[in-house]
Amino acid sequence: MKDNMTHQAGRKTDKLQIVILGGGFAGVEAARYLDRTAAKQRDIEVTLVSKDNFSLFTPMLHEVAAGDLDPGDICNPLRKLLRRVNVVNGAVTAIDLAARRVTISYGVRGLTRELPFDHLLLALGSETNSVGIPGVAGHTLGIKTLGDAVMIRAGVINSLESASVEPDPDRRKRMLTFVVVGGGFAGVETVGAINDLARDILPHYGQIDPREVRVVLIHGGGVILPELGDALGRYAQEKLTNRQVEIKLNTRVISYAGGAVHCSGGEAVPAAIVVWAAGVSPNPNLTKLPVELQKGRVIVDSTLEVPRFPGIWAVGDCAAIIDPTSKQPYPPTAQHALREGRRAAKNICARLKGETTIPFLYKAPGQLAAIGRRTGVARIFGFKFSGVVGWVLWRTVYLMKLPRLEKKLRVGLQWALDVVFRRDLGQYITLQDVESLNRLLEAARQSDGIPPETSAPSSQHADSSKKIAS
Repeated sequence: MKDNMTHQAGRKTDKLQIVILGGGFAGVEAARYLDRTAAKQRDIEVTLVSKDNFSLFTPMLHEVAAGDLDPGDICNPLRKLLRRVNVVNGAVTAIDLAARRVTISYGVRGLTRELPFDHLLLALGSETNSVGIPGVAGHTLGIKTLGDAVMIRAGVINSLESASVEPDPDRRKRMLTFVVVGGGFAGVETVGAINDLARDILPHYGQIDPREVRVVLIHGGGVILPELGDALGRYAQEKLTNRQVEIKLNTRVISYAGGAVHCSGGEAVPAAIVVWAAGVSPNPNLTKLPVELQKGRVIVDSTLEVPRFPGIWAVGDCAAIIDPTSKQPYPPTAQHALREGRRAAKNICARLKGETTIPFLYKAPGQLAAIGRRTGVARIFGFKFSGVVGWVLWRTVYLMKLPRLEKKLRVGLQWALDVVFRRDLGQYITLQDVESLNRLLEAARQSDGIPPETSAPSSQHADSSKKIAS
């Protein structure tokens, strides 16, 4: 299979090394396929590098933010999903294509390790992009990580608790205003979740007049959910408006300053909780590579291999994969990422066997969105669905796609219980908890003599603590 010897962490091995960078949909799907195929062979070693030790089912993040699901319900431990693939929990710090090695950092102490590779699959995903708008970075929440969802829920409940005892009307107004920026799938589902959470638990806060609570969605286009077409987008707008969500269309955010969101029309919306769902950008590690990029994404050929770099592949949000029909890049959605990851893994196996690699081709059957209160919108095979039917379709499709039977049963049971029981309002994550965790992590780093300014980033919760302070 391979004559030359590679080096891994100071030891020699004659195994062919396949390294996958990224634990999102594309990376994990590729790892699962290789776990059933190439990883069974004694002379092949497959390694998955992921910043988390679990696979996150991101389409259900807004349900965690709303308190409909527990965080663990949408997480699958990678070591349970993968029996033969090595799982390395760490962050990618450098990629050397010429030397064919990857440098990662791991642990709270930011220790480093180098991993050699013969085949490398880039599946690093994307990050929240604030497009340089003043005050957004570091002062708003995203909706891409489990920590984001947990902190959104904690932030909403914290705001209601604080507002219930706040005598100053201006502060109270700011505490009771929740803003989501971005009218795509993530933004619409998140604003529906926040609205459901805030208004469902509001009866327990007798000191707050329901008319004081504002939930605002800011969107730069003329209709929300543009991917589903005008009809379903306008239906979603009508339903959200009827549920007291304020929708500001054709509006851009200029800045977030002084505790207020400043909009292009001149309006300033005071808000303690701002969720940024207006766009993402590919992983910044890609800009350091000697490869051709398109809007920050790695350009690949039809088989998902990077031109001029044999054995280097890219999939998911970080890859620009051209649809031969539309001549445009495939959209960065979960359903595309899953199939791209599987096709890349199959092509790697084909290359190892000396067989012909196959181009990636896929046409999505449709898209769905949940907008809260047992309401959804969907377009599947050209047919449009809305209301309860759209909501049932959303839950059915994503429950089927959720990995592992155990998680399917847990989520299905939780959804069934929600029909009978009211939403919980316990604030299990507090600012004091976050600050205590941050102090413990900092003490662990300093015990290794690592100065605070050079240490690795701390946990998601610690990173988000300042964002929910009122």
